[in-house]
Amino acid sequence: MPYQNIDASISAADLQDIRNAFATIKTKLPFLVALTVDERKATFKTGPNSLSFVQNCLAAAKNFPQILPPSFDVDAFERDVDLVAALTELNTDSESLNSQIDDTRLAVGGEAMEEATQVYKLAQVAAKTVPGLKAVVDQLNERFQRASKPKADAAPAK
Repeated sequence: MPYQNIDASISAADLQDIRNAFATIKTKLPFLVALTVDERKATFKTGPNSLSFVQNCLAAAKNFPQILPPSFDVDAFERDVDLVAALTELNTDSESLNSQIDDTRLAVGGEAMEEATQVYKLAQVAAKTVPGLKAVVDQLNERFQRASKPKADAAPAK
């Protein structure tokens, strides 16, 4: 693992500042929505290639307004195009940050799990001679019991 021994911490104050920053982002984007699975499926997707298409259509709408029906609101269309472009940039930034947070969490979690396993093994040995430690080992052992139980509803292979 290339990032072993990450030795860092986040103070309670810094954690609160980070959470406040997320809250600030949410207040700056009060129009954010949460689509259902069905709504996501039904929505016309705008990926990187589609964004340039949309921007070119906006240019066409602005340069040739005579082709549009009177009910077509070019200004609203332009706001939508500008917003999707801005949100695309923000999404790229947030995905990059999320990836780094997740990778670091995974790396540090792996370190912590290896260290915890060492403690568990040492506790198992020590429980034979240290009064009261057997109950702790039994509690720690539950993690491995749950993880190793076969799924009851798994159908046998034929």
